[in-house]
Order: sequence, then C-alpha cells, then structure tokens
Amino acid sequence: MFRRFHEKLQEKEGGFTLIELLVVILIIAILAAIAIPVFLSQRKKGWVSQVESALKNAATAQESSLVANGEYTLLETGALSLETEGYKAAAAVEPLVISIDGANSYCMEATHLNLTDAGETWTYDSDVGTPTKDGGSCA
Repeated sequence: MFRRFHEKLQEKEGGFTLIELLVVILIIAILAAIAIPVFLSQRKKGWVSQVESALKNAATAQESSLVANGEYTLLETGALSLETEGYKAAAAVEPLVISIDGANSYCMEATHLNLTDAGETWTYDSDVGTPTKDGGSCA
C-alpha cells in the first residue's frame, strides 16, 4: 500500500527546473530594463506639456486682459490680475515671471517643479507666440 502511494507521488511530481525559472526571470528583467526608461521619458513629456499649457493659458488671459482693460496685467492677485481673466495656475508649475513692455508686448517664464534639477525654463514671448524651451529670459 505504501509502495503504491509512493509510486503515485513520484509520478505526479513535476515542475520547473532551476534553469527554466532563471530564463523566465532573465526575460522579465530584460523587458523591465526596456520599459522603465520609456516610462520615465513619458512622465517628463507630460511635465513639459503642463508647463507649455500653463504658458498658453496665461497668454490667452493676457490677451483677454488687453481687450477688456486696454493693457496687459501682471500675475499678481488683486483687482487687475490674470485670475480675473480666467487664468488658473497649474499645481506643479512655478509662478510665471512676467515683464510687460507697455501695451505692445509681454514676456512670461515658467518652470516645472519636477524639472528644476535640469534647469529647464520655458519662455513665452508675445512677439513669437509659442512657448520655447530655454528661449531666453524676460528682462
């Protein structure tokens, strides 16, 4: 009786060998090594898009302010600010630095909190019309 039980137990013993398990782990490690840098790159692209979007939204608020009040406004809060023109600040985007040249043009700068290590700054010049990376400073 014990012999039959022992024979059946030996017949059902099966599984993966150590080599097979190591090959599977190696394949998973290779796929992870490929996927992780791609994922991190996508996060950075999202942060860049957030900064560019904040600059474009602020530019729209600036143009709205020019139409409504006859002048561009600073980012400051108060009676005449970009918030009154519909600008909503992005959570991780550093406040914009704005310089205004009368009623002719304006310049804005923004950085993302997650990209400050790289020292990346985006500039929006009203004469250019699009955000540019490290395109200069608003002076």
